[in-house]
Amino acid sequence: MKGTASKKPLTFEEALSRMAAFCSLSEHCESEVRERLQKAAVSADDADRIVDYLYDEQYLDAARYCHAFSCDRLRFAHWGRVKIQQALRLKGLPDGDIRQALDELPEDEYRSVLHNTLQQKLRSLSDDEDDYTRRGKLIRFATGRGFTMDEILDVLDNL
Repeated sequence: MKGTASKKPLTFEEALSRMAAFCSLSEHCESEVRERLQKAAVSADDADRIVDYLYDEQYLDAARYCHAFSCDRLRFAHWGRVKIQQALRLKGLPDGDIRQALDELPEDEYRSVLHNTLQQKLRSLSDDEDDYTRRGKLIRFATGRGFTMDEILDVLDNL
């Protein structure tokens, strides 16, 4: 029967090997690694040793993760800086690394994403609504995506 057998905790070497492989495939942060180790029933001491090893061998790097996460969320999820920052903070990453990653986002691409997102949303709105109502819906939509009011208004004025 599935799920009834108790999980045998991984040995230190098995856990280290799995986490190194996990981090080799794509960028991950410490909280993701610790979550996986906890699910695998690895002791806290072993988890600390594994995380230290991953940092020492550069499998983990908070600044690199913040940069990759920020770029991916902008390009693929069309998130703004506010939402990206909040997601990175929830992962427990350092504020300095988060700020640096957000500052490194290409401004032209950032504005283009916001512009395209607003245009796409505008096309989905009913023509029966007045401009004031449509503008309010666009503003609420874009703030939900993590863009600031100044950014939104600037793009809306040129839409």
